[in-house]
Amino acid sequence: MTTSTRTPAGELSATAARHLLLNMTPNGSLGPEGENVLVVRRGEGPYVADADGRRYIDGMSGLYCCQLGYSYGPEFAEAAQKQLRELCYSPLWTASAHPTAIELAERLSWIAPVDIEHTFFSSGGAEAVETAWKIARRYHALNGEPARTKAIARRGAYHGLTIGALSLTDDPGLTDPYGPPAIDTRFVSNTNRFGLAPEFRDDEVYTAHLLAELEAAILAEGPGTVAMLIAEPVQNRGGCITPPKGYWPGLRALADRYGFLLVADEVITAFGRVGEWFGGDLYGARPDMVTVAKGITAGYAPMGATLVSTKVTGIINRPGAVLNHGYTFAGHPLSAAIALRNLEIMERDRILENVRALQDDLARRMAALTDLPIVGDVRGTGFFYSCELVGDLDDGGFSDRARADLVVDLIPRRLREAGLLARVYNRSAPLVQIAPPLISDRHLLDRIADILAETLAEASARI
Repeated sequence: MTTSTRTPAGELSATAARHLLLNMTPNGSLGPEGENVLVVRRGEGPYVADADGRRYIDGMSGLYCCQLGYSYGPEFAEAAQKQLRELCYSPLWTASAHPTAIELAERLSWIAPVDIEHTFFSSGGAEAVETAWKIARRYHALNGEPARTKAIARRGAYHGLTIGALSLTDDPGLTDPYGPPAIDTRFVSNTNRFGLAPEFRDDEVYTAHLLAELEAAILAEGPGTVAMLIAEPVQNRGGCITPPKGYWPGLRALADRYGFLLVADEVITAFGRVGEWFGGDLYGARPDMVTVAKGITAGYAPMGATLVSTKVTGIINRPGAVLNHGYTFAGHPLSAAIALRNLEIMERDRILENVRALQDDLARRMAALTDLPIVGDVRGTGFFYSCELVGDLDDGGFSDRARADLVVDLIPRRLREAGLLARVYNRSAPLVQIAPPLISDRHLLDRIADILAETLAEASARI
């Protein structure tokens, strides 16, 4: 079968069930006709439409990618056509480069955090994280400290699903099927203070507590064995977890004191998601490396990158040193051209300014959801929010029946029936998350908040 815009929805779903292995999906439970597959056929503005023509607000920007929504296709097509007519492919391999990747690397250096001047391209976020790890190991080896072979990451975080990146995740459901981790990683607390003692509401107290725990972990592992610490400015997994004031400067101070590299994983938070080019800019972060993907091309092409500081390149670029690492499609001319056009559009159409102008209104609407019994906490910033749900048990948890009825069935079903694609997590902490396109206006954000409020009010009534 050759699919087209005229192929019936049922036929597409059935073909998907027969031939397509979906990511992070129990593919064997999709049904023989793919009854549980949402087939998205079209996009326009901040909306997508399924194969039956039903329209939804894309409350997740695809998968945190589509910062500009879906109506800039003609501009990106023009950039792609121009590039493909000139050069379809050339590798960034063995002293070879091409103009579009060179221009993009320079452009990224203009907006990157202080002292970040170099870019190593990849095909996506997990590869960017793997690159950061390999660069960290190479940096320390060339710097006379080959014993630095360990990483530090935060509990509940997620940095990608390749074997190396997966080592930086402490979720047994993701890691156990694949055996021992490739990287020796020590996990410390993330910055979620929901459910903690009241004194941790004070930023100074909480920051001191977190940094003391981290320093104790460094000392326990042996400071000379730690190669890098990786953290997201706003941790996605666990629900849009923001840091307390002083936390990122504190990470910088510990990295300087004990000699490891600090990596900001900005695969989600970069390129406007929280109203800045880089999320770390909100929190005083001064990382040695930054990993990005997703919003770098606004979802119009695949691309990842690891942005590297002059401190690091001063070592790994020593005469005679070789960075034995690379990807076939790193800095692909088509993706680089798309990324350049994306940055141009974001500046021209004042996308960051739109987020900054509306983020307080969205914050107010989201905070109001805590009035509902099922909402224990609301976290986030910019256009990036989560509601942590509480259930029918005395400790705030969900009985198996309530979880099945509400988190697995009612909430995701009602959200979709109301025309909103949001993310509903059914893991240790049930969450409802939104990350709408950065072009969203006040009316659309209000509609998203209204749908969330109506859905969670119905769920609250059933606790």
